[in-house]
Amino acid sequence: MRTMYKAAATSASMIHISTSAFAIAQFIKFFTTWYKEKRWDLKQLVGSGGMPSSHSATVTALAASIGFQEGLGGPLFATALILACIVMYDATGVRLQAGRQAEVLNQIVYELPAEHPLAESRPLRELLGHTPLQVIVGGLLGIITAAMGHLIAMVTA
Repeated sequence: MRTMYKAAATSASMIHISTSAFAIAQFIKFFTTWYKEKRWDLKQLVGSGGMPSSHSATVTALAASIGFQEGLGGPLFATALILACIVMYDATGVRLQAGRQAEVLNQIVYELPAEHPLAESRPLRELLGHTPLQVIVGGLLGIITAAMGHLIAMVTA
């Protein structure tokens, strides 16, 4: 019974650490947007893209939490690490390119004559992916969040 309780507590702490990394990254985006553009943009609290990558922060926090708790040699850590690599690759590859294509398409639609059927269409979202630096910073944020969460768990245990 005690082992089952420990496993449940560990799973809950990994979820808390991962969601905390996500929330911290989103708040950083919110405040960096204000700092750069001198305006509050509530979309930054839930949107994708920007500095740092919240997706990278979340998956690296999960992988690091598993690594701290279960060790680096197990299949669970290997699975989480591969998942983190796929998410980060996708953020700098496919999603970044999709965002750049959206910029070009939006410019084309903007330049259409007013009578064209697509002239009134809603613009596509442009901020979808991340630069490599944004992904690296998100990953570091995830590792730091996991390390802090692990230290807090050790101290309070």
